[in-house]
Amino acid sequence: MSAAAALVVAAALAGCGGTTYLDGRNLPPSGLTNRVVIAIQNPSSFTQGALEFVDAYYDIRGGYNGKPATFSISGFSGALPVTIQNMPEEQAGAVYGIGSGGNFTLVSYGKESSSATVSGLNGVSSSIFMSRNQSFVFAANQSSHVLTVVNRGTGGSYPLSLPGVYRVSVNPGGTFAIAFAQNSNYAYYPLELTAAQTINFSGGPGTWPKAAVDCEPFSAPVWCLLQAQSPDNKDQWGMYYGAPLTFDRPVKAVFSADGSTAYVLNCGPECGGNSASVSILPVAPMIFLNGQGSGLLPKTGTIPNIPIPGGASNALVDNSTMYVVGQQPQTVGSQTLYGGNLTLVNLTSNTASNAISISDGAPGAVSRLILADNNTLWIGMTKCTNGVRAASGAPDGCLTMFNTAANTVTMLEPYLGDATGIAAVTGLNKIYTAVGGQVYIYSTVDGSAIDNQYVTVTGTAWDVAYMDAASDGDNTVY
Repeated sequence: MSAAAALVVAAALAGCGGTTYLDGRNLPPSGLTNRVVIAIQNPSSFTQGALEFVDAYYDIRGGYNGKPATFSISGFSGALPVTIQNMPEEQAGAVYGIGSGGNFTLVSYGKESSSATVSGLNGVSSSIFMSRNQSFVFAANQSSHVLTVVNRGTGGSYPLSLPGVYRVSVNPGGTFAIAFAQNSNYAYYPLELTAAQTINFSGGPGTWPKAAVDCEPFSAPVWCLLQAQSPDNKDQWGMYYGAPLTFDRPVKAVFSADGSTAYVLNCGPECGGNSASVSILPVAPMIFLNGQGSGLLPKTGTIPNIPIPGGASNALVDNSTMYVVGQQPQTVGSQTLYGGNLTLVNLTSNTASNAISISDGAPGAVSRLILADNNTLWIGMTKCTNGVRAASGAPDGCLTMFNTAANTVTMLEPYLGDATGIAAVTGLNKIYTAVGGQVYIYSTVDGSAIDNQYVTVTGTAWDVAYMDAASDGDNTVY
């Protein structure tokens, strides 16, 4: 009866001209205002991908009277979707699929339909992000050995050669991107060139800056990919750096809220290196926006480097605290296994806490992090049964709830499979997850399971996102 009443109210609002809800957003065709979208692989024998959404207030997949039987994003045809970049403030989502050679689809949350497909990518991407203004796409195409920059405004696509590239990170404003090559101690960034630079660099590698690893198009370059620390200790303008940047198997960067600081995660032993740490790298815009020139990496001063005792392969920044997740190698019997850890970093003092034990995961694998109601941080891992906990008989589920106020850990059991997606349904004290290929719901109050029988899907649920979140901050860090 409550669901029926909600639909009546929505219809009444529409009839009276009230067709908006949160922050003036348009009421979508479904009339729902608490939607969680689910990326589903192989929903039938005839299709490789679908986007269904559910009413996350009542935890049901369709209308209260069974009509419609399910809610779905119309027109979506992406194959094997694996990530949803959630942009609720823009009423949009960007869904990446690894099928059919890779596919990146924009979804309109307001219209509940596919809106565009991004072209110009070079094979399957191991990491991909779109700027929130939807102007640029950055994709690490590991098999093609290129970092692809797509300028959607001009239609240009620029494959910048970088052997082994497999991760790319982009700041919130989309003005800076940084890329990482597997088993490397270097980081790289794409730079959009001025007209004068295009002319100066058009004579081939001999005319490029020493830090450049590739400039494209070759005869009249528009973009260059540069090493964050030039081999001759100079920046792209020939000015000397004040101190060398030292990385140890860097895999990712997370950013301050204003996008001006990159926290580079040095994976260390987890990725075959020596020491896990976070390097704090001030950055400036590398992409031309209206009224804004290109920036530079710093040339003076020492770059702070914070040792991280528990490993550093993923992180989330919340004001002055950074939550860093990683795996630490340990010897168990005659085996080397990995144990999951969470480390809290105080960004005011640049100090790290002791490592806090959480779910184990595959070393160097992409984990999932998101903040939710009731002062909780949720962490999802993959291959959690291959770690130290499983070998010692301890709880080995792939999902961890961490209370950021009490600094307490709750391990969610039983083991259900890899945790590949988490969505914080803020204001309703719950999260949605994609675990072991199915949708599960948990309370943020105590971590208890909420009945999921009316939101389960046919096929493999791989990612989830809260379409009606208040801000873009409600986005799984992956």
